[in-house]
Amino acid sequence: MTKDHKNKLPVQVLLTPKYILTTGKILTAISPFLASRFAARLFLSPHKYKLPKREKRMDENSIQKTIIVPSINREIVSYSYGTSNKKVLLIHGWSGRGTQMAHIAEALIEKGYSVVSFDAPAHGKANGKISMMPFFIESIHHLNEIHGPFEAAIGHSLGGMSILKAIKDGLSIKKLVIIGTANSVTHITKEFARNMGLSEKVADKMKAYFDSKFGEDMDSYSGALSAEKVNIPTLVVHDEDDVDVHVSSAYEIADKLKNSTLLITEGLGHRKILGDAHVINKITTFITV
Repeated sequence: MTKDHKNKLPVQVLLTPKYILTTGKILTAISPFLASRFAARLFLSPHKYKLPKREKRMDENSIQKTIIVPSINREIVSYSYGTSNKKVLLIHGWSGRGTQMAHIAEALIEKGYSVVSFDAPAHGKANGKISMMPFFIESIHHLNEIHGPFEAAIGHSLGGMSILKAIKDGLSIKKLVIIGTANSVTHITKEFARNMGLSEKVADKMKAYFDSKFGEDMDSYSGALSAEKVNIPTLVVHDEDDVDVHVSSAYEIADKLKNSTLLITEGLGHRKILGDAHVINKITTFITV
């Protein structure tokens, strides 16, 4: 499989073994209820993968600590990179890790900043098998208590949704960048089901299961809903060819923000965008000016 072809595949399809995809399709045909429970387990189970070469410098030169987040009693691994008192918080996406935005981190250090990032529960070097968006949000608040205040924050994908919700709930920063961030949780479950070869009926049952399990409408975590309460300058970055999160989410979120700048790219997809020199320059300029 070529690198270009990989960039055009959703993360779930790229990292999920074929036998899992086949099992999901069989269960969909037999019982949408069983398929929804199977899909829910997959949805909450991030993939782990070997550290890419592009992330090794940050991994080798950052100060790493294993931390227990008290409010959720879950383990995260924090990364402190650089020595400046001007700090930027980086929040990776689903199945990501604290070094996922290494190129952005290095560019910020060159501009006189330092960065703090983390492996969310069950991601990267952090223990666990199950994770969820509330775990990301609680980790953000805990890191703010330990390392804050932060000048700015950058969130990719689910990390973008999480930081929007954290700001809505009271986190104080001066500037925000979100990249490839989804709007609706309902939309995410439908996209997940579609990518996994499951039906929309299975997606609906999975969303209803999450609402019941967590005792609230999970759409309350949606990006645009949180954005309505975010007043700080925010750069919304998204690629036209993102197959994981449709570009329409960027427009929907930007429309609800009080002070937004929209950057739409082409040909970078959901992951390659994090290492693009033009995008990184736009991000560092936005934060530093």
